[in-house]
Amino acid sequence: MMHKTSSLAKVRSFTLLACFISIAPLYAQNPPDVSLIATIKAHQTFETVANRALAAMQKRAAELNVKGVAVVSCSEGDTVTAWSSKMFVVGNLKTSGGNLLAIAYSKASEMADTLKASGSGIRPPIKGEYGYQGGVIAKGKTGWLIVAFSRGKSADDVKISQAGLDELAQTL
Repeated sequence: MMHKTSSLAKVRSFTLLACFISIAPLYAQNPPDVSLIATIKAHQTFETVANRALAAMQKRAAELNVKGVAVVSCSEGDTVTAWSSKMFVVGNLKTSGGNLLAIAYSKASEMADTLKASGSGIRPPIKGEYGYQGGVIAKGKTGWLIVAFSRGKSADDVKISQAGLDELAQTL
C-alpha cells in the first residue's frame, strides 16, 4: 500500500529542510555580533536592577504614604544620547490635574540635559519641562543613572527617587 502525501505537506517539509540547510553557512558567514550580545546582557542586567530600584521606590513611597509614578533610567557614556528606562505606577498614573508619568519623564528629561537634579534652577525650564523637583541623577559605573518620582511633595519625591538611585548605583 502506497502512502499519499499531500502537496502542501511536501512544500512544508521542503521549506523546513531548506531552512535547516541554510542556517550553517549563514552562521559561518555572519557570526553573532559581540556588541549585540553585550547589549542583550546589559539590558538583562538593567531590567533586573531596575526592578529592584522600582521596588525600593515603591517601599519608600508606602512609608511616606505617597502614590504616583516611579521612573528609573540608565544611559551609557558621558552624555545622554540614549537610555533604557522602566516605570512603575505606585497607586496612581494620573490625577484630575495631570499625567504623573508625563511629569516624571519631564523631570528625567531635564536631568538628561542638565546632568543635575530636576528643578535645580541652573537654567530656566524649556518647552516640555516644568522645573519640578523630585528627580535625582548620579554618574554610575558606565554612565548616568536618572531616577524620578511624581506625585508627592517635592521633598518626598526626592526621598523616593533617592531610594531608587541608591539601588541602581550598587550595580550600574
